[in-house]
Amino acid sequence: MTNNYKPFYLLIFALALLVSFAGITTDFFTDDQGLYAAIAKSMVHRNDLLQLFSYNRDWLDKPHFPFWTTAVSFKLLGISVWAYRLPALLFFLLGLLYTYLFARRFYTKEIALTAVLILMTAQHILLSNLDVRAEPYLMALIIGSIYHISRYSDKTAFKHLLPAALLTACAIMTKGVFVIVVIYGGLLGQQLFQKKFLHLFYGKWLLLYVLTFIFTLPEFYALYIQFDLHPEKLVFDRHQVSGIRWFLWDSQFGRFANNGPIKQKASGDVFFFLHTLLWAFLPWCLLFYYSVYKSIKKIWHKVALPEYYTLSGGLLLLALFSLSRFQLPFYTNILFPLFAIITAPYCFVQLSRAGEIYRRVALWLFVITLPIVVIIIHIYLKPASPLLFITDLAVFGLLAAFIIIKIKQAGYRVFLLTCCAVLFANFYLNTVMFPTIASYNGQVSAGKYINQPQFTNARIYTLRPSNNIFQFYCNQPVDLVAIADFEKFPANKQAIFFASQASLDELASNKAGFRIIKAFTDYPQENILPAFINSATRSKVLSRVYLISR
Repeated sequence: MTNNYKPFYLLIFALALLVSFAGITTDFFTDDQGLYAAIAKSMVHRNDLLQLFSYNRDWLDKPHFPFWTTAVSFKLLGISVWAYRLPALLFFLLGLLYTYLFARRFYTKEIALTAVLILMTAQHILLSNLDVRAEPYLMALIIGSIYHISRYSDKTAFKHLLPAALLTACAIMTKGVFVIVVIYGGLLGQQLFQKKFLHLFYGKWLLLYVLTFIFTLPEFYALYIQFDLHPEKLVFDRHQVSGIRWFLWDSQFGRFANNGPIKQKASGDVFFFLHTLLWAFLPWCLLFYYSVYKSIKKIWHKVALPEYYTLSGGLLLLALFSLSRFQLPFYTNILFPLFAIITAPYCFVQLSRAGEIYRRVALWLFVITLPIVVIIIHIYLKPASPLLFITDLAVFGLLAAFIIIKIKQAGYRVFLLTCCAVLFANFYLNTVMFPTIASYNGQVSAGKYINQPQFTNARIYTLRPSNNIFQFYCNQPVDLVAIADFEKFPANKQAIFFASQASLDELASNKAGFRIIKAFTDYPQENILPAFINSATRSKVLSRVYLISR
């Protein structure tokens, strides 16, 4: 990289940070965010970091680490959507740092910086920084673990022992023991390809395993306190549920086989993640596939690679995900630092004639289509103000013009234009489209409405467990009540119920008496339908939610 290109790298880096943080105050529009935030809020209100509750009921679905970080954020900054997203964004930054540090160990500085920009501009990374779940935490913890383990492996540098064990333990306490597959799968591949397999049996590795287990003990203790110590609790519609067994087995192998207590209706598809990557790792997906092909070809022809951690760990876990019968699109996010490092060397290296054509097509495809798609969306969406769209168009349009004028080398030009195109698209999504969607979320409106002083003494209930956004936005505790039990409540104003249109229709069909306190417009699903994007047909896909009483 010449010095003339460095300002463009820095500018793209700064703009990528801006885009990632642009939606930090956007209201929630997916249920998982509401659920995770509500559980962390419950931790704060109960002053209890060991037990997880949703709707004042014991909750067993995810380990504790993301909830601990969010609860600490709520304690320090107050309970809000931005305080929920902030720790995840900080872990995203940590993931960028470790991606750079790891790539810099084995590759040039240019490739390391390129890998960071690829990671920052991957579509599902940008989306996950707004629609926050556990992935930003896990991404940083996994690449951080791999980095410190690689340092510990080469020189037995004991200063890397503690962070390697701690980050691995935190990753386990975020998603479960399966994360060991990518962390130690990368180590296994590195040792095998370097013909150092027997090194894995050295005593220093036993020390790492023991320390990792010790750092994971808080998770075991929390699960024991809440569940194993109380076999009388009803969880998953049965008693005598062991939280520790769930953590070690049901949450991992039960989900893999899709026969655990939490199941997915559709069984797995072995090609699911291969086609998911086409949009999740957009705009780098096609170049990533080519990079994997070239790397495997080099291994086949016994050409040494700079390192094997990324290819071994990334492809091993991707294969495991593909064989799983429980699959969700965002699972692959945790592998994107590895995929970015695999892809980065092939952004500028001289390729064959066919390879050069493929690379140009693979990147120019998104340089052209992404801005066109955004402009079409804006025309149909008709947001309240065009100001942010005009700002977006001006900033990234000028940047693209400068790149075309100043960058003479074709490889660098198309790379930077690709970054520019995806950031243009996601600035619009984060500042215009997703806030527009959130403005039609009736749970947000109902939660804010019921926080008024006249409802201070009311008991708040919801009739379905999927109303987690309402649970978070409501300042008071929210309890879950089955629709069949609605009529058991006395007819008074002290009990207020949140009900979707489907719940209200069911109550009406059962001839249950109720009084509507307030109705709110609602977009009742998370999938973004073309009919919603089109302002002319939006009303056809909108519904209503209600606050009601007996």
